[in-house]
Amino acid sequence: MAPKTKQQLLHPYMVKIETPTSKATTLPVALLTPKQAEEVQAEFKRLAHDAGVKGARINVQRITADDYEKVIHEAKACLRNALARAA
Repeated sequence: MAPKTKQQLLHPYMVKIETPTSKATTLPVALLTPKQAEEVQAEFKRLAHDAGVKGARINVQRITADDYEKVIHEAKACLRNALARAA
């Protein structure tokens, strides 16, 4: 009989990184387990510390379906604008 393994559920997360100079970037929606979301934050803090960067922040937040639809809508608008400028 095979041992039972606990399956980790994936959830959509938004990851936003802010620099000490208030510049920010939002990464694409990521599918993570809650444990992975915690690990991303810890790893970012370690990397910032090792690089000697003080005041950098990371915000890893689970999003809802409504947030996901908003992200997709904004991405489409951005791509349409880029195509219009390229034409």
